[in-house]
Amino acid sequence: MTTLITGAHGQLGSDLRQMITGSCTAVGRTQLDITSAEQVDNFLQEHRPTVVINAAAYNSVDQAEDEPDVAYAVNALGPRNLAVACQRLGATLVHVSTDYVFGQDTSRLMPFSELDPPAPCSAYGISKLAGEHFVQSCCRRSFVVRTCGVYGHAARDGAGKGNFVETMLRLGSELDQLKVVNDQYCTPTASLDLADGILRLLQTTEYGLYHFSSDGSATWYDFALEIFSIAGIDVDLLPIPSSEYPTRAVRPRFSLLDCTRYETATGELIPNWQSALRRYLQQREQQLSEQQQVAGTA
Repeated sequence: MTTLITGAHGQLGSDLRQMITGSCTAVGRTQLDITSAEQVDNFLQEHRPTVVINAAAYNSVDQAEDEPDVAYAVNALGPRNLAVACQRLGATLVHVSTDYVFGQDTSRLMPFSELDPPAPCSAYGISKLAGEHFVQSCCRRSFVVRTCGVYGHAARDGAGKGNFVETMLRLGSELDQLKVVNDQYCTPTASLDLADGILRLLQTTEYGLYHFSSDGSATWYDFALEIFSIAGIDVDLLPIPSSEYPTRAVRPRFSLLDCTRYETATGELIPNWQSALRRYLQQREQQLSEQQQVAGTA
């Protein structure tokens, strides 16, 4: 298997690069602009991958409200270009999407399955949903994987744009009191688990739409509380409604994902979000310790 990873310098892309043991080409935007159909077609014809994993995305949710055309180009037209090129080449395409394709159903109390009709409430969500449709309609051998609240180590290394865990750890060390939204329900997901899930799906030929997020449920306040508890940070954490923290884009109030289809296809259970977070923070501490040791001997 020869793999091409787009968005290779982000959180998910970085983990995929480390986990894939076979032949792998990993590119960022400077090497391949997926919004250019010509570039995509030429690049795939030259490298001829058997699998393409699209981890590239426009993730600036609030900014997308002011530049929806840019978000659409990356999140919809980019996946379309990859899907057309993969179909022509006979390659398998994995495209990563988001829980933000939901959100208009404000009374929802049950996790969304792949059969539930999507209804995004932001320009970002609309662009990601369009990308899903393009992939599924243009590439027969494709997986579309929706996920939620991704966090990974690349954010700390400067390769990514940050994540909620790193932001909370930084603010918790700088401030005595923090206010965090407590009425938006999701399931934070470690990028290492997501990368592992994608590779397990690729061992099957059960193409189609899948949900993948850590097991369990949390508000952003719950998530922050667990971060500080595990990290041993003493901070006064106050729960607030989202009305007290207005944002440019509307966030889903409830976006839990039912991952039964993934678990059935792979035979693997997804870890709960608390154990995934603990593992992430332990690995973070170990990596920081190793970096300090290297700096001390330099």
